[in-house]
Amino acid sequence: MDTTKIIEILAYTIPSLITGGVAYFLFQSHFKDQQKTRLWLIQRENQKMALPLRLQAYERMTLFMERIHPSQLMVRINPISTNKNDYENYIIAHIEQEFEHNIAQQIYISDKCWTVILTAKNATVQMIRNAAKNEKVTNADELRTFVISELIEKTSPSTTALSFIKNEVAELW
Repeated sequence: MDTTKIIEILAYTIPSLITGGVAYFLFQSHFKDQQKTRLWLIQRENQKMALPLRLQAYERMTLFMERIHPSQLMVRINPISTNKNDYENYIIAHIEQEFEHNIAQQIYISDKCWTVILTAKNATVQMIRNAAKNEKVTNADELRTFVISELIEKTSPSTTALSFIKNEVAELW
């Protein structure tokens, strides 16, 4: 073959290869950008669907915190006997039942919020246990009175947890 023929072939081939390479990289970056856009749209759509579920979980946990508020418990749950230990166990069983009913909500709320809720629940149970151990408390009615009067002096754990839940929900917007 003649060198002029080789140069002529290279003169046509090199620009074609360069054009093909540039087109390949442009298409590849375009497809990557399209894929990122699709993923972003899917994620945005999932967030739209998940937000109501998350809000519902926060609502349920708010209701749980309200229901285990010691003053609410004492008013809502009447003693089954005059024995303070029976009443203590009865109230704690109600708290545990409420908690088990709402335990699945933890998948929709943050780990930190769940920890605060769990701590509030445990602190409420502990508050009731400590009140029942008090020597001044001799029967179920005195236990009710003691727990309610103790809350006048300090903030209940569920009130603290409710405040945390409200702040976290405010961050969702």
